[in-house]
Amino acid sequence: MEWSQILGIAWKVLFDILYFGSIISTIIIIVLDNRNPVHTIAWILILLFLPFVGLILYFFFGRNVRRERIINKKSYNKLLRMPISEYMAQEPTVNVPEYSRLISFFRQTEQAFPLGGNRCEIYTDGYSMLQGLIRELMKAKHHIHLEYYIFEDDAVGRLIRDVLIDRAKAGVEIRIIYDDVGCWQVPHEFFEKMLESGIEVKSFLKVRFPLFTSRVNYRNHRKIVVIDGRIGFIGGMNLALRYLKGVSNGVWRDTHLLIEGKAVHGLQTIFLLDWYFVDRTLITSESYFDSSAICGSSIIQIVSSSPIGPWREIMLGLTQAILSAKRYFFIQTPYFLPTDTILSAMQTAALAGVDVRLMLPAKNDSWLSQLACSSYLKFLLEAGVKVLFYNKGFLHSKLMVSDDLFSTVGSTNVDFRSFEHNFEINAFIYDRNMALKMREIFLTDQRNCNQVVLSIWEKRKWYYKVAESITRLLSPLL
Repeated sequence: MEWSQILGIAWKVLFDILYFGSIISTIIIIVLDNRNPVHTIAWILILLFLPFVGLILYFFFGRNVRRERIINKKSYNKLLRMPISEYMAQEPTVNVPEYSRLISFFRQTEQAFPLGGNRCEIYTDGYSMLQGLIRELMKAKHHIHLEYYIFEDDAVGRLIRDVLIDRAKAGVEIRIIYDDVGCWQVPHEFFEKMLESGIEVKSFLKVRFPLFTSRVNYRNHRKIVVIDGRIGFIGGMNLALRYLKGVSNGVWRDTHLLIEGKAVHGLQTIFLLDWYFVDRTLITSESYFDSSAICGSSIIQIVSSSPIGPWREIMLGLTQAILSAKRYFFIQTPYFLPTDTILSAMQTAALAGVDVRLMLPAKNDSWLSQLACSSYLKFLLEAGVKVLFYNKGFLHSKLMVSDDLFSTVGSTNVDFRSFEHNFEINAFIYDRNMALKMREIFLTDQRNCNQVVLSIWEKRKWYYKVAESITRLLSPLL
């Protein structure tokens, strides 16, 4: 046997050892990570049936970073000083007996304080939100803080950029955080123009191959604006033209909030925490926390969640809220790939006689997500959950309302990615007037929906059901 043949055989054996060793060791790591069994099985199946592709996908999207810390406890307590003092000053006035357990849960896990005396404006379309945002940006005197998953280089993005440059020239401090993956296609020159005007701009978890590839999976999906510590914006809308013009099959239906009052302290705290993460600069000055008088009657908790830390705060909080409902619980979400916890809560509430309604877009912007979503609906319909398909356009709203007292709006979708991988933020609102407004928004949207009937749903073509079931295995990865 020639040396070339021997070397060839040796190389093949070495490659097989490294290749299959990598697969086996990766499977062992996944099993020992003690994740949700659904996630574990999904990753193992991918690695067994598509080993090479599976290794690449796991390297990009699968590694767990929940053990990392963003900020030490001492620095975090400095950030919380103002919200804590405001809460302690008004603690007796923010008691909501019906949701005391939910409020307590967020205080214990997230140190999210319920703050009263807030005023809210609801935006259900991009035009009104953009007008409200520009109006408030032009009033800024001290600082503007913006954080968006998408800050597009289009007519809307350039309009906001020019407003910010104008305010920077007037002496206003401006800080911007954008998600590096969400803004992958935005040219550097777009942000460079703001940097040249004195605006501080930072990307969140910048991705550089191959060194930081696991960061692709952990994205900042939050939408936050804080102006002078007095006005805040939160919701589902990014800064892009499609949020105004809609999509090919109709309008872009979304929900966003303007908040004025003490709850803006919560938005500011989350933004400054993220700013520390991207810039390593801790900002705790009281000048960033407005101490103005009561503006309204809403009690609000600003709650964030992230892949870092021991708890999935928003997912567990929503579970508690669903199980606390006595009469109804309405949900709007563009993507529905629920964890077992959320799915069981919805089924339990519906079986207990609660009017549970789930509104989804009839046509999603991701066919894989739509296939996987469809596989869950039978289990909800059998439990008595009413499933509604919005057909006027694309429903991107993340709105929930219950019992004419509780509502929540934010960036969180009802899917694995939002609950377990993304950095998200929601406003949890305990106020009758706000809940009634949210309920009316839901019922108005319902007029543009088709309700799914179980007997008809079960008659779908067999190959659709097969495709849905196969795609469902990938739900934790979508």
